[in-house]
Amino acid sequence: MDLIKQYFPELTPEQDRQFSMLPELYSYWNERINLISRKDIDKLEERHILHSLSIAKIIDFKPGTKILDVGTGGGFPGIPLAIMFPESSFLLVDSIGKKIKVVNEIVNALGIANVQALQIRAEDVDGRYDFIVSRAVTKFPVFLKWVRGKIRKKNFNTLNNGILYLKGGDMEEELNSINARYAIYDLDINFPMEFFHTKKLVYIPLSR
Repeated sequence: MDLIKQYFPELTPEQDRQFSMLPELYSYWNERINLISRKDIDKLEERHILHSLSIAKIIDFKPGTKILDVGTGGGFPGIPLAIMFPESSFLLVDSIGKKIKVVNEIVNALGIANVQALQIRAEDVDGRYDFIVSRAVTKFPVFLKWVRGKIRKKNFNTLNNGILYLKGGDMEEELNSINARYAIYDLDINFPMEFFHTKKLVYIPLSR
């Protein structure tokens, strides 16, 4: 986990232990259930773990923050963020049961206590959350319909409550169609590797 330590040097021994377990866990489960493309599994640290942690370069979730990860797949960005922010709580959801089964196996192996993973459609999730995170599961207009009414109004983090969406490529047309305020963060500012040159984090605050 050299890249993780390079960009997040203040990890606790427990966080270091948990991050170091991820490559072996994902290699094991990826042989049984196709979570990650074969070309990416050897670049797990950069393309999945560090990519997920790019959110942690934009916001430092305060203790007690509730985060919903929609379309988590194999547990990204939720699992790396849950390791990074052990005093925040994470609900990871996906409609595909075999992926959630693996997520729960990985969470149990890591000994993470602040994660719950459920097979459920985003529209059917109960409760409200401070932030909703995701990695390019669908187009913005569709995603906003999925998560409507699921963001709490009371703010206590440095960013107002809202959506933190990891996506690449040209998003101008999509974003112009949602009729909402947003901010775009270029990820290669923090991670100057080729993989991140086209990667963005889109922040959509809760509209008032």
